[in-house]
Formats: sequence, structure tokens, C-alpha cells
Amino acid sequence: MNPPVTVHHLSQDGGRRVSVRSSADTHILGIAYSDHDVIEFLRRAGMEDPDLLLDDPAWVRWAGGRPHEWAAA
Repeated sequence: MNPPVTVHHLSQDGGRRVSVRSSADTHILGIAYSDHDVIEFLRRAGMEDPDLLLDDPAWVRWAGGRPHEWAAA
């Protein structure tokens, strides 16, 4: 089964769309520019200890690039 959270491919502006899948639909949480942004989106979505989920493949799928890959500042 696919994990409920997807951090999508890196866009030209350096951000990555973050989406969460529920039983009925997929919702875009926002565009992240760092791990901190992803953690904040997941926290706001009601997930407990979101910082511990980023490297858990049962929870987060890093699509179209390496995990934790962000555009250079």
C-alpha cells in the first residue's frame, strides 16, 4: 500500500508539493521549501510527531527525487 503522504518532485522554483491521501480523496497541504515546512504541514494536518515520520516509508513517499532534496539557496 502507498504511504498517505507524498512529497512530490522538485519544481523549478525549488519547492515540492506536499499531499496527503485520505480514504476518500487527496489533499494538497502546500508547497514546501524545507523539511521544516513539511513537518509544519503534517502538524497542521493533525499528525503526531511529524518530524519522526519523514524517513518512515510507511508514512511518507518522496517522489521524483531524493528525500530531503531542496533547491540550493
